[in-house]
Amino acid sequence: MRGVSAVPEFNDGLAETELPLGTVVTTDVVVVGSGPAGATAALLLSSLGIDNIMITKYRWTANTPRAHITNQRAMEVFRDLGIEEQVNADATEHALVGDTVFCTSIAGEEIGRIRTWGTRPDREADYRLASPCLTVDIPQTYLEPILVRNAAQRGTQTRFSTEYLSHTQDADGVTVTVLDRVTGEQYAIRARYLIGADGARSKVAADIDLPYEGAMDIAGSMNITFKADISARVAHRPSVLYWVIQPGSNVGGIGAGLVRMVRPWNEWLIVWGYDIAEPAPVVDEAAAIQIVRNLLGMPDLEVEITGTSLWGNNEMYATHLQRGRVFCAGDAVHRHPPSNGLGSNTSVQDAYNLVWKLAAVLRGYADPALLETYSAERAPVAERIVKRANKSSREFVDIFAALGVLEAKDEAAMAAAIEERKANTPAGEAKRAALVRAMELKNYEFNAHGVELGQFYTSTAIVPDGSTPPESRDADLYYVMSTVPGSRLPHAWVGDSMHRLAMMDLAPYTQWTLITGVAGERWESAAEKVARDLGMPLTAVVIGPGRAVTDLYYDWAKLREVDEGGALLVRPDKHIAWRSMGLPEDPAGALHAALTAILGRS
Repeated sequence: MRGVSAVPEFNDGLAETELPLGTVVTTDVVVVGSGPAGATAALLLSSLGIDNIMITKYRWTANTPRAHITNQRAMEVFRDLGIEEQVNADATEHALVGDTVFCTSIAGEEIGRIRTWGTRPDREADYRLASPCLTVDIPQTYLEPILVRNAAQRGTQTRFSTEYLSHTQDADGVTVTVLDRVTGEQYAIRARYLIGADGARSKVAADIDLPYEGAMDIAGSMNITFKADISARVAHRPSVLYWVIQPGSNVGGIGAGLVRMVRPWNEWLIVWGYDIAEPAPVVDEAAAIQIVRNLLGMPDLEVEITGTSLWGNNEMYATHLQRGRVFCAGDAVHRHPPSNGLGSNTSVQDAYNLVWKLAAVLRGYADPALLETYSAERAPVAERIVKRANKSSREFVDIFAALGVLEAKDEAAMAAAIEERKANTPAGEAKRAALVRAMELKNYEFNAHGVELGQFYTSTAIVPDGSTPPESRDADLYYVMSTVPGSRLPHAWVGDSMHRLAMMDLAPYTQWTLITGVAGERWESAAEKVARDLGMPLTAVVIGPGRAVTDLYYDWAKLREVDEGGALLVRPDKHIAWRSMGLPEDPAGALHAALTAILGRS
């Protein structure tokens, strides 16, 4: 059996079908996990027409809000997949995510606010110039069903209550043994490749013995989800994050907690730390209600508790992400606290990097050596975001130090230390100055535009030209657009008198794209010839007056960094694979040489 012929047709794209005991199902790719990494991978595979089966041991998608901040790069992936409007429809819009508040309780005193996720006017310009998409907030409980639904509608065979048990590899493929958790029966799936997107406790990653740096469970956290309408206290300062530093409310002795908006302004999640070296706290409904009322500063508030859970903060990343025909993505290879909102975003981008490479090999126009570039390109990203998220988490201590609460021996001393920031005394003045510095430091968590968009790839899937990316005044905070090979395609608005397109819209995931100007129109015939010779999807786009696409604001001419007769070769994942600064005598020969090197066919 092959692909969709392995099982009967679905009625709704999500239903499960019964397989006879002993059946061996075949497909091109098995995806383990239906979270942001796995579901995005399945959706990308089906969008490219690659047979795939996505399995998860759970009976449905995420049952807690978990990841939520969805940054520009992830939104660009969703735009490319044609689901951006669906995501925005279920998201809290950009304008409502930005006033991150520090306070003694939601109803109590404010310590300060930070404009976050690019919502401060000067930073918003950076964000709007860099991408056609803006950061939004969509809880994982809302995002995963969108991804899974679209994957199934486009061809993914989605099997819930199906647990990955083990796999074996050989020269031709991977045999995956799975357990149907409804019937208790096992069966095998034979595939060309396997993607393990099964979370921070990934069994797939353990089975291929991926190498890791760092440690798991370095700190403990507790979640309490609840419903309560507190719009009167928050709607005027809209945000997804309200940090509470409160004397007397300490589970595990931490003394600070997070009240996170899930839905404005009546669904919430509290994150509270505890000492992981001590026995885990037991929080019943009465205790949970008391914690909610304390942090909100509303002792009589009607509260509906919808769930509690414990989880560990991690600081671990894989230094290599694959073994043979098996690849891992998402939390399986980068495990870190939610600081900076990088987890699900990086997971989506892992899939975006990997899937087009699998498709190129499966369709026969790339050598399997191309697949090794997945680790070369994404492992450094995994390391960077794990270190950044943990550094941001630790930087909260600067706020505690500025307030003077670290030395407080009891509740009264902590309250007095916080109160001292108001005093017209040298100590009060010093405390206020320290708070300014501590709040400014938090930009590295909440406005790290360079971390979010500044992935620069170095691998054999990039042809260098001896140039280096332009320097940023701060590589974590500020993203600088460039067309140096390895960079993300810069954003500019182009189109015609009736239509406005982003540059990324000219280079869909389904193809390679060669971008040039009017003086480089010979690249069109060159691209046609090379596409035929190599049997690959490659299209040239000429930008200029009199062509289908014009440089609407003359921004692209300032960003392209090549002559009008030059060309940029854009990979399906919107990274520049190669560029020609001008028009060579033999454009087809130059393009052919570049692509054969990138695809491992030289």
